Amino acid sequence: MKRISLKKGGEIALGDSHELLIICGPCVIESRDHALKTAEILKQLSESLKMPFVYKSSYDKANRTSVSSYRGMGVHEGLEVLAEVRSQFDIPIITDVHSEEEATLVGEVADIVQIPAFLCRQTDLLLAAGQCASNVMVKKGQFLHPADMKFAAEKVEQAGPANVLLCERGSCFGYRELIVDFRSLGIMRDLGYPVVFDATHSVQIMGGKGGTSGGAREWVEPLSRAAVAFGIDALFLECHEDPDSAPSDGPNMLPLTRLRPLLEKLRGIRSSVNN
Repeated sequence: MKRISLKKGGEIALGDSHELLIICGPCVIESRDHALKTAEILKQLSESLKMPFVYKSSYDKANRTSVSSYRGMGVHEGLEVLAEVRSQFDIPIITDVHSEEEATLVGEVADIVQIPAFLCRQTDLLLAAGQCASNVMVKKGQFLHPADMKFAAEKVEQAGPANVLLCERGSCFGYRELIVDFRSLGIMRDLGYPVVFDATHSVQIMGGKGGTSGGAREWVEPLSRAAVAFGIDALFLECHEDPDSAPSDGPNMLPLTRLRPLLEKLRGIRSSVNN
């Protein structure tokens, strides 16, 4: 059994005998009010379903397809918003970092520091995250064999006592499409780390809309069901009240109205598999 230690004290236990951890929120921070409103909805949902929840949103989308795409509020203003979300609703926070300097700042605010898939081999970034954070989630690169995530995890662990989570988010298939090989979930779990499945980025079509990324939202729910049936510790879902008008990753985000029915199904699948 693995555990995530939280900044406000306490912990989240992970493993087959525990509820599925849900990591959820809008792709990017759009405004303070939007973040607080979304966090309140998700907090109420997680409490009613009795499923542990970590709020996710990015202060900066540093790997946008086009230089003109919206990136976010920036690290300082964005972290202020995330700190307010955590304080007001008493929920853990996860957000992604892109440099060693950011890792230091984010480690003071976030309960989990996320390493983006494209940066999963960046040694100095992994070392900085391991030194500054209590928990580090490393997304598997779209180009990487799941067994090689062992070395990314070891870099984090070498720097400090951080708990490591490994996240599957699909592998490159052709030039833009991603495909999920569910064997990777088992391979990474066999490395001894909790495994997270990123259902929304796994359906992303990179640069597929002529300067912005597209997505195949209709596959988010079946892929989530399959991942829970296979056996994961946490599910990563980006959501939005109106994904088609969202400034980032709208085509692969799940509408908030579809979140409760999906989580209810996933809870039933997990119960069936583990009994």
